[in-house]
Amino acid sequence: MTIHCGDAVEQAEIRPGMTVGELMDELGRAGAYNAGSLWKAAGIYERMLRDEEATRFFGLAGAMVPAGMGGIVSDLIRRGHIDVLVSTGANLTHDIIEAIGCRHYHGTAACSDIELREEEINRIYDVFLPNEAFIRFEAFLQDVFGELEEGSVVSISDLLRAIGGRLESGILAAAAEKEIPVYCPAIQDSMIGLQYWLFSQTHRVVVDAFADMPALLDRCFTAERAGALLVGGGVPKNYILQSMLMTEKGFEYAVQLTGDRPDLGGLSGATLDEARSWGKITEEATAATVYGDATINLPLLVAAVLERLEA
Repeated sequence: MTIHCGDAVEQAEIRPGMTVGELMDELGRAGAYNAGSLWKAAGIYERMLRDEEATRFFGLAGAMVPAGMGGIVSDLIRRGHIDVLVSTGANLTHDIIEAIGCRHYHGTAACSDIELREEEINRIYDVFLPNEAFIRFEAFLQDVFGELEEGSVVSISDLLRAIGGRLESGILAAAAEKEIPVYCPAIQDSMIGLQYWLFSQTHRVVVDAFADMPALLDRCFTAERAGALLVGGGVPKNYILQSMLMTEKGFEYAVQLTGDRPDLGGLSGATLDEARSWGKITEEATAATVYGDATINLPLLVAAVLERLEA
């Protein structure tokens, strides 16, 4: 077997006033490590968005909304760049908190968590969230749940659509406005789930955890092609990728932004090449995994690709 060198590595040139798209091109000229992976991911994401026949899935894990990344997701929904959103319950919880007028605050990881507990402040690494936000969150959700028809059976996406319809900003509001389904298969693992459990103690409304499957699988069976942008891993990543297993298809575009290692066996760090072995993405799929902080890589990726689309 003969091994050949590829193109030469170019030294990146950084200059004042350059755009994010120009910076991304310089990362491509250098082309090494995760800078090269991010440039490759931008090319795949651009092709996915330009493909008018592609159904675009977006997976949202990690604490991205508390870190200020929720606005990127809601903007992508309003631009028509997301057809199916799958999120953790935590991100949607914090999305609601922001949308009802509460805020997350800059804090520090170098602090006394015992003192924070005494001050009724919750910490997400270096982001602070006062308990008062959850008091308002509870009042809002109980009011929304109270409008559900007694004795009815609703899906998780129906429940989230009802919440989004009562909000004026954020991810759920944008999804409700654009009629984009939001799936949250592990909604019990969130404050939304806890609030629904509290509501269910005195009301007869059933949330059917399997009711979303027909509509999701219909999208998979009818999709001409499919692509996925996965922020983090966990349940959203698996729920999206496994959705194609009932079909003879697979995802043809896939980008993963993760900070987890592949060699520990966890799904969040598993490579997209591994997904080929399951048939979750096709043998011919264009795919890229970018390792690093998604609060850096997501805005860079989206900004660069939006610049290309609007050039």
